[in-house]
Amino acid sequence: MTERGLSVGRVAELAGVTVRTLHHYDEIGLLRPGGRSRAGHRRYDDTDLDRLQQILFYRELGFPLEEIAPLLDDPGIDPVAELRRRHRLLTDRIERLQRMAAAVEHAMEAKKMGIQLTPEEKFEVFGETYSEEYETEAEQRWGDTAAWEESQRRTGSYTKEDWARIKEETDALNQRIAAALADGVAADSEQGMALAEEHRQQICGSFYECGHELHACLGEMYVSDERFTATYDAVAPGLARYLRDAIVANAARHTA
Repeated sequence: MTERGLSVGRVAELAGVTVRTLHHYDEIGLLRPGGRSRAGHRRYDDTDLDRLQQILFYRELGFPLEEIAPLLDDPGIDPVAELRRRHRLLTDRIERLQRMAAAVEHAMEAKKMGIQLTPEEKFEVFGETYSEEYETEAEQRWGDTAAWEESQRRTGSYTKEDWARIKEETDALNQRIAAALADGVAADSEQGMALAEEHRQQICGSFYECGHELHACLGEMYVSDERFTATYDAVAPGLARYLRDAIVANAARHTA
């Protein structure tokens, strides 16, 4: 007799999340699967999949997990009214991203901004990831912004050793974020958001003041610009999107 419903692994594959994330949703009561196999394994039916779709929608908008359950479980919510609410939320997000677009103008990666080294030293420090075209592009796009000026002022005195240290710190953080991804740590968990906050503080400490909204804009750029996506995904497949999700969740809880 064929068991009804989908396995947790199949649902994770379809939804683009990890099995650990689905287990976490079950543990906190956000998404309890409607059935179990004869062996006691989770089985998800159509109703569960509809609920998961709604959860992922609110996650994409930056809602903390603890706020999503009340939104889904309120018996007074009319389906049509809920669709209108989602439309309004999406419209608000689009407007917010449009306002943030100007901030993106000065958001190139640290090592692509104001590097006062010889070409030989740049290749020695950054290896194959460095290209002089990045600096030219950055100055053309963001040379008249305050962040560019601050970055130029601060990095102008950096030595080769300073850049090597910054790269080492950046690489170490990227490896820890990749480890969290591999371990199935949810991007919007406390651990995931703590890593995102560390990422933001690293930018603030070395280059320019990076507020949470600007940081969220950076996160969007990591998945919209294939060069950034390739850089992060070279560390671990899916890392760019995972980091973006963690950054957006961290920004949401600080700017709510």
